[in-house]
Amino acid sequence: MTLVLVVDDVRTLAEQYAYDLKRLGGYDTLVADGGRAALDVLSREPVDCMILDLEMPDLDGFEVLRALQDQGHRVPVIVYTGTGNYDRCVRAVQLGAYGFIAKDEPMERVAQEVAQALERQRLTGEVAALRRQLDADSPLVGSSPAMQKLHDVIAKLAPIPSPVLVTGESGAGKELVARELHRLGKHPKGPFVAINCAALPEQLVESELFGHERGAFTGAATLRRGAFEAASGGTLFLDEVGELPLAAQAKLLRVVEQREVTRVGGTRTIEVNARVVAATNRDLNAEVAAGRFREDLLFRLNAHILPVPPLRDRRSDIPALVERLLGVTCERFGVRAKRLSDGALRLLLAYDWRRNNVRELRNVLERLVIEAEGEVIGTDDVPTEIAADAVAEATSDSPVRTYHERKLEAERQIVVEALERNGWHITRTAEELGLADHASLLKILRRLKLSRD
Repeated sequence: MTLVLVVDDVRTLAEQYAYDLKRLGGYDTLVADGGRAALDVLSREPVDCMILDLEMPDLDGFEVLRALQDQGHRVPVIVYTGTGNYDRCVRAVQLGAYGFIAKDEPMERVAQEVAQALERQRLTGEVAALRRQLDADSPLVGSSPAMQKLHDVIAKLAPIPSPVLVTGESGAGKELVARELHRLGKHPKGPFVAINCAALPEQLVESELFGHERGAFTGAATLRRGAFEAASGGTLFLDEVGELPLAAQAKLLRVVEQREVTRVGGTRTIEVNARVVAATNRDLNAEVAAGRFREDLLFRLNAHILPVPPLRDRRSDIPALVERLLGVTCERFGVRAKRLSDGALRLLLAYDWRRNNVRELRNVLERLVIEAEGEVIGTDDVPTEIAADAVAEATSDSPVRTYHERKLEAERQIVVEALERNGWHITRTAEELGLADHASLLKILRRLKLSRD
């Protein structure tokens, strides 16, 4: 439920505003009779929007706005005034207020302003999430058989609210899979919150996940919502979930089962409704056997298991990935667009990318964009270790897969390489491959589900 705080030293007026906002907008409301009281409430309660009087004796609205900036609060603030001095309101907006109204405005207008402030806050968060997604390690690109299968499973699991365990090697794109589950799910406009469990200091794990009350521990100067509260109504992605300490695992199990959290240092339970998607590059069954992961939590998280294929099992996706990543990298670095020569692309296709999958490919391309002199990146520009390992990989046995999978991927790779060499000119590619005519190649493209897009 959305919580609105009304701040005015005339308490009867604040209470009337709170009553009307609850009646007109269905908001939960709190009142504070001064600036200091408002800051105290903000330190204890998860306020979503604040209506702030500018003229108060103890701590006026300007001082409250400065305090919010200093403390890093991002709650949208609507200031109001009874003096009619709108220069003061403009000054408040310059200090970070969302907007301003007069005290004699109809309450319908006030409720509308609150709704618009909340919507702007939601959109700002959504834009930030989209930017993070665009800056992610790799796009979820590819139409190889392995990726087609992955997309099919994602489409089936996305509408189901139960937890999903995403497995796969480091750098394979597990977070992007989680984002796709969220995008195709029932609440795509809800928040997507990603937590890297391996990066959390052990003493702060529970605070990050479940939140804490003011004074819960040394340094807890203000109330803090945890990841579950932040993700309520959307998706919580727990990356490297196998790194969580056992004590945090026990509390995580309780939250996943009961859909409610208790903040660190608190006593009341808070209902949360976040879909949990966990990811790991570890064998959690082995972790259970070693006593490092709770078996009951594993059974709760792996209601559905979604394996992400490593890049070496979908090499025919590499040309599309290279094109996308090169474009993004050149744009981000502010340099002229570059492309790979056929020879350089063949080296990347032959390399196994076992160390870090798509993330490793991205890093190599960034090096090439910086170090290559011309607009065409040639074989001489490819790092020596990549070229040497590519030759070794080309002469070694392929990873163990079914005969049909290996045959289909090999055929797809042959066709993709030929298309790339001929600039996707269908007739020339058909001639190079020794096919009867371009229609024969078009049939193969349809069967392999290949298109330039």
